[in-house]
Amino acid sequence: MARLKDYYISDVAPALMKKFNYKSVMQIPKLEKVVINVGAGEAKDNAKVIDAIMNDLAVITGQKPVVCRAKKSVANFKLREGMPIGVKVTLRSEKMYEFVDKLFNVAFPRVRDFRGINGNSFDGKGNYSTGIKEQLIFPEIEYDKIDKVRGMDINFITTAQTDEEAKELLTLMGAPFIK
Repeated sequence: MARLKDYYISDVAPALMKKFNYKSVMQIPKLEKVVINVGAGEAKDNAKVIDAIMNDLAVITGQKPVVCRAKKSVANFKLREGMPIGVKVTLRSEKMYEFVDKLFNVAFPRVRDFRGINGNSFDGKGNYSTGIKEQLIFPEIEYDKIDKVRGMDINFITTAQTDEEAKELLTLMGAPFIK
């Protein structure tokens, strides 16, 4: 399933080299990591929520997620320092390319009325963030076994210096940006 990585080496890298006139192959932007984050505010009331989210993320990514805990106590949110409030996974190398391939070619097309992802969600330094409203778009998730529909944030961290370079990199890798 290393199809996307081989495609990057054979097609994406030379296309980027030509378009941006890089002097060295080391200047070509690469996808460094993908971070998937699920916030769970309801976890302060029900501890089993974190377990359900961890199982979903582990099935989707093939990697064990990490629990994120509150750094500060916030009285208005009834939140104490150290309480679990989210789950995240950081993907690199092969698992990252597998996930990106699955996201662009399988999951996004399964979203109802999908026209593409927003091309304006870059941070100014070549990183891209997008969100998903439900985990059901991934084929590994069985509809009958979920307790609640949850969304997630997906961040693509690249070595690109500008947003234009990062957008071109993701486009060549198959990102379905809105035209």
